[in-house]
Order: sequence, then C-alpha cells, then structure tokens
Amino acid sequence: MIIHSSFFTIFAETFTMFTSYSKYLDQAINEIAKLPGIGKRTALRLALHINKLEDDDARILSESILNLKTKIVKCSVCHNISDDAICEICRQPKRNTQTICVVQDIRDLIAIENTAQYSGLYHVLGGVISPMDGIGPAQLSLSEFFKRIDSEEVEEVILALPATVEGDTTNFYIYKNIKDKVRKITTLARGVGIGEELEYADEVTLGRSLHTRTDFEMQYQKR
Repeated sequence: MIIHSSFFTIFAETFTMFTSYSKYLDQAINEIAKLPGIGKRTALRLALHINKLEDDDARILSESILNLKTKIVKCSVCHNISDDAICEICRQPKRNTQTICVVQDIRDLIAIENTAQYSGLYHVLGGVISPMDGIGPAQLSLSEFFKRIDSEEVEEVILALPATVEGDTTNFYIYKNIKDKVRKITTLARGVGIGEELEYADEVTLGRSLHTRTDFEMQYQKR
C-alpha cells in the first residue's frame, strides 16, 4: 500500500509539473476535464491531439463547438434540438401526427429513433418530476405538452420515461391531466429494466418494448 501511494503521489506531482510548461495546454486540459466522464489524463490526451491537428481541422472543430452552443435551438413544438424553429421530425409529412411519445430528454429521443420502430411525434420534457432535486412540473415542458393535447388530434400518448420512482411520478402526473382527453395512454412494455435509462438500452430491446407497449391505466391499477 505504501508503494502504491508513493507511486500515485509521484505521478500527480509529475503531471502537475508537466502541465505547467504551457498555460494554454493547462487551460485546455482544465476545460476539457469539465466534460462528463473525462478525467485529467484523458483531457491531456485530447488536448495534445487537438494541438497536433492541422489549422483547418482545428478551426472546423472550434467552429462546430461554437455552433453547437449558439445556433442550436429548441423546437417550438416538441422541444427537440433543432437548427430551425420547428425540428425535422415535426416537419416530416410521413409522421403519424396522432401519436406522441413523451421522453425525458434528447438522448432518449435519439435512442428511440435509432430503433427505426416508431413513426410518430415526440415531446421532450427536459427531465422528470423530482422534488428532492427541486424539479417540479413548472420546471419541465409539461404545460406546453398539455397545450398540444388540447389543440392537436392526438389518439395515443406513449409514456417513455425512465422506470424509476421519479419517472413513475411524472407518468402518473401526465396521466391524471390527459386521461379524459386522449383515447389511449400506453407505456413501454417489459424489456426495459427497472431503473434502466433508455439511452443505455439496446435497439432490439427498446424496439420490442415499443411494439408491445401496454395500457398505462391497466398497469397502474395492478400496483
């Protein structure tokens, strides 16, 4: 244990001394390390790789990051990310406009789209109700969703939220507000594990869950 502790201490000191050779490298490492799942060692490797890029490639990378922040907007209809006021999915004429799939965030929308098993529309909430985290209905795009239900001819709402306590709470809140307005309210069938995030489910499992979705009211009454 003493040997291992000494090794990591030496490594940490060496790492600190190395990054102090250039304030620009040090700054790049610190900023890259702020990204989720990126530690200092990975940040160092990425920063050095960027440093080796041709000027044009580095410029394209920096412009793409800037565009990601400044030019992407939320779709005014479904709150998906978009280059325009209305996203490409909402504009597609072949989409089934009578079905809306409610998801927690953009990653879940992408996961479902990758299954190629769904042809309806979406609504991105931007999270789930979580009082412990200070997130209530007002912090989500629920009011916009309820307005869509009132103004559009929706036959089915698919509740594709995480199988967690927070996800179930949000599902039930939505259900109570739309049960008299929508003929069919369904939720993903078994196949997506309890507590599992949609973005980590494989396409086959997620696609099967969409195809065999169950009636939400029936499922809720069984509890």
